[in-house]
Amino acid sequence: MDDESVAASPHKAKRGELRIYLGAAPGVGKTYAMLGEAHRRLERGTDVVAAVVETHGRKKTAELFEGIEIVPPKLIAYRGSDFAELDVEAVLRRNPQVVLVDELAHTNTPGSKNTKRWQDIEELLDAGITVITTVNVQHLESLNDVVTQITGIEQQEKVPDEVVRAADQVELVDITPEALRRRLAHGNVYAPERVDAALSNYFRRGNLTALRELALLWLADQVDSALEKYRADNKITDTWEARERVVVAVTGGPESETLVRRASRIASKSSAELMVVHVVQGDGLSGVSGPQMGKVRELAASIGATLHTVVGDGAGGVPAALLDFAREMNATQLVLGTSRRSRWARIFDEGIGATVVQKSGRIDVHMVTHEQAGGESLWARVSPRQRHAVSWLAALAVPGAICAATVLLLDRFLGIGGESAMFFIGVLVVALLGGVAPAALSAVLSGVLLNFFLVEPRHTFTISEPDSAITIVVLLVVAVAVAALVDGAANRTRESRRAAREAELLALFAGAVLRGADLNTLLERVREAYSQQSVTLVRGEAHGGGVVGCAGSEPCVTVETADTAIEVGSKDDPEEFWLLLAGRRLDARDRRVLGAVANQAAGLARQRELAEEAGRAEAIARADELRRSLLSAVSHDLRTPLAAAKAAVSSLRSEDVGFSPEDTAELLATVEESIDQLSGLVGNLLDSSRLAAGVVRPELQPVYLEEAVPRALLGISRGSTGLRAGLDRVKVEVGDTVVMADSGLLERVLANVIDNALRYAPDGPVRVTAGRVADRVLIAVADEGPGVARGAETELFAPFQRLGDQDTSSGVGLGLSVARGFVEAMGGTISATDTPGGGMTVEIDLAAPR
Repeated sequence: MDDESVAASPHKAKRGELRIYLGAAPGVGKTYAMLGEAHRRLERGTDVVAAVVETHGRKKTAELFEGIEIVPPKLIAYRGSDFAELDVEAVLRRNPQVVLVDELAHTNTPGSKNTKRWQDIEELLDAGITVITTVNVQHLESLNDVVTQITGIEQQEKVPDEVVRAADQVELVDITPEALRRRLAHGNVYAPERVDAALSNYFRRGNLTALRELALLWLADQVDSALEKYRADNKITDTWEARERVVVAVTGGPESETLVRRASRIASKSSAELMVVHVVQGDGLSGVSGPQMGKVRELAASIGATLHTVVGDGAGGVPAALLDFAREMNATQLVLGTSRRSRWARIFDEGIGATVVQKSGRIDVHMVTHEQAGGESLWARVSPRQRHAVSWLAALAVPGAICAATVLLLDRFLGIGGESAMFFIGVLVVALLGGVAPAALSAVLSGVLLNFFLVEPRHTFTISEPDSAITIVVLLVVAVAVAALVDGAANRTRESRRAAREAELLALFAGAVLRGADLNTLLERVREAYSQQSVTLVRGEAHGGGVVGCAGSEPCVTVETADTAIEVGSKDDPEEFWLLLAGRRLDARDRRVLGAVANQAAGLARQRELAEEAGRAEAIARADELRRSLLSAVSHDLRTPLAAAKAAVSSLRSEDVGFSPEDTAELLATVEESIDQLSGLVGNLLDSSRLAAGVVRPELQPVYLEEAVPRALLGISRGSTGLRAGLDRVKVEVGDTVVMADSGLLERVLANVIDNALRYAPDGPVRVTAGRVADRVLIAVADEGPGVARGAETELFAPFQRLGDQDTSSGVGLGLSVARGFVEAMGGTISATDTPGGGMTVEIDLAAPR
């Protein structure tokens, strides 16, 4: 393309924009708003055309449609009718700047290039054309089951949430339920004859209120996601109070449930999101009860809160980990329990709560009292590093204090033995604090002070009595021995705490896997626990490389770019996978835990691959079984009518034999009946393949059975010459029963079931009855044939089966199978039972209109 062409078509330089008008229900004004925007753009000189605009007979909407250029739709022929669909090629040839395409979730007529309209729109966007479209909240894939539960009507037209989330703009067209019902009553939405039924069914005030709330909440979530992305892209860590979020910190202690319940009450007052976070301390000082954390997990799930775990390592420890998590989640309130340490302990160390309050910034901090407050000693909260420093200070201070007290107060009362015992007690105190070196220093310093100030001759280092020398040596040996024992016990204690901490983290990650977490969810848990920017599982270079799963932003894809890399594999292949982390570098202690987690992640990746392979193998096996069954059935059932038709045609073309008009008519009837049989067989085969491919998408609407049954009988008479004479045996007693169904599919179901009854019960009547039971409609087709063997009722509806009152004279055993597939696609069930007095009754259970 030359420069002149580019200048002439600047809107083609990039992908077009997608603008969506989102509504809670039909009639809120989405199409009207879309047309209003089109006129505003036209006034600004924008090239706007309309490709699909559904006015639904609404006068005001049709008036606003005037003045907009129309790209004619493309007519698709289907089942003897023409359906208007979006003509993508025509829009691309017209090449506008903006195109209007109504009803994003619409399913295209079979025979169209794409199955869904949103796929057509993707082609227009890729061509650089801006698209303005509309969609109702009930058509969103993630809300389909919720809408079905609220309204009782399953929406068949669905669009993936990702398509709507990817839009450049989503605008909510909102209206109160009362205003929409008034608009409906005035005839501005539906024709007058449909108003009463609509107001009493789908457009009930409760339904509309619930749908409106769904639309508002869904859009709020999208706005929240967009805000998080903006904050991450711009590296904003300050709290923005756009939405209330409450974080409650628990230790796993007995007070945790009290804190969670209190935080739940705080969150409910402002309709805030509640998150429970447990900080695992790097030194493992706080032992956590597994059953207690299990209770916290159950409580969090019962009140709708989410449970998170983070590691309190690095600078700042637990307070920094808490605040980092709260800021990452954009929390506005933080709930903590008051300290379990005593008042004297808080004099020397303010504790986690006070530190969090000082550094919380714009996050509101709630301190909640509980029964366990003030019950913990200072020494229980001293870290190993702090204990080590205290032991060195004690090694210097304790001998000096004992020496001063002995010289000034006790020297006149004690002999050398008692004075030595005082120093001995001091050395034991230092030894109990921990560390061989501080205890040895304290012993040496105690011996020196004892010798210089208290052993004769005083104020010299000369020892005149051997007993004094032995006392000092024993003092040194015992002190070192006790210190060694204490130091070993302290080391084992620290190791056990570290092991407990590692076990807690492993239990966290393993529990996530056992509760059904997928690979990406497990990686997100790791990223959150270790406060990493991203966590990625990649294949080793020897296996082709590539990302297997990731969590977080800007994931690492090579070992060289990762801050922490963990290899995963077996002895034969140690680098099958790599777990790559971007963020603060983790130490060897964390790498041990991550090594186990990486193996879990690799196992999930292998499991997913095996499941995909098993699915493919199962699909191949089903296809092979279907092929063999089809070949077995087709080898006879398609050949028989073909042979009959060929024999008749060959006879008619024979020049050796002269046929009378009656013989000629009989041969032609044979040809016609054989072709009818072939048409029926091929039709069932095609329907079976459509069901297997999952492309049947019923459009449920109220259908009157007194109209559907005669149309089904008419289809039988057209498709099977041999059954035309038997239609007078069909007795229809359906009254004015109405059922929720797809009209075309229901006619095929009835035709197949009645055809089966006529074909294999050739002498007796076939009765078609229907009645409503609660919110369901039961349709029964009863014959007086040989019936079906007991226990074979389920197999009757399997493909290529001929059971009960079926024979092998015609058909490939697909009629009832296709009927079952269509009924289940419409949300119903079909079953076979015995007819009282002999025969078989096929019962079809479908939903009734509300």
